[in-house]
Amino acid sequence: MKKVEELRISLYSDGADLASILEMYAKPWIRGFTTNPTLMRKAGVSDYEAFGRSLLVAVPDRPISLEVFADDEREMELQALTIATWGANVNVKIPVTNRAGVFLGPLIRRLAEAGVALNVTAILTLDQVERVVEALTPGAWAIVSVFAGRIADTGVDPVPIMAEAKRILRRRPRVQLLWASPRELLNVFQAEEAGCDIITVVPEILRKMDLVGKDLVAYSRETVEMFHRDARTAAYQIDTSQVLAAKGAAGRNRPGSAARSAEDDFCGLGEIAHEVVSTGIGNVKGGPSA
Repeated sequence: MKKVEELRISLYSDGADLASILEMYAKPWIRGFTTNPTLMRKAGVSDYEAFGRSLLVAVPDRPISLEVFADDEREMELQALTIATWGANVNVKIPVTNRAGVFLGPLIRRLAEAGVALNVTAILTLDQVERVVEALTPGAWAIVSVFAGRIADTGVDPVPIMAEAKRILRRRPRVQLLWASPRELLNVFQAEEAGCDIITVVPEILRKMDLVGKDLVAYSRETVEMFHRDARTAAYQIDTSQVLAAKGAAGRNRPGSAARSAEDDFCGLGEIAHEVVSTGIGNVKGGPSA
């Protein structure tokens, strides 16, 4: 298993919480940042432009993707050209379609020809990848964001799709493939294997990078310790008196019960458990109900 420093794929942090962004900015292996209006709203951002500008000031030396949010193509174009002036390290995110499902290829081409660094987002199909490649001018710098996590949410393996998307993008050598919406840390390694250039990951998953290569036996024991610690902290109790009473009664009725060893006594719990389950004591009904 590779260490984070050995990964060829670039790790971007995805989010809109400024404290988390600055936490990730302190890590040299975070190569860039992405956000979107949904994440910004969840983070309590009320002024889109003020937040975007302040983010580009706070992180001046790594790429940051900021998204247009208009639905009208003309207004999208004006927003994109405006966002592009906020900083030299900004990529302007343009959705692959509008809300009506109309492909925004002409807008993508005009912005690329104008020299705007793009991040074409919300892509889920290879046909969309093909159409974006055709819309981008040959020398354009751009990111193509395929939402592999959402593809996986539908029960489809995204890895072959991402590998094919990378093959398609070879026609545009300055265009990078981004694995978007990962669901677990394993996706980082899957994305690298598929040939992706970038994966954008929320901080909650990025914080698990220290687990890469961890000994699984030790991790198993830590998990058991966690369950035990949390149960004790919560002061959970289980009333075992009925089973103990049944055990005592059964023991008194067995010949030579006084001479039973501790080991025999412990092993005898299995027999008592069978009797308890068979007869039904308290909430024990003899097994799960239908």
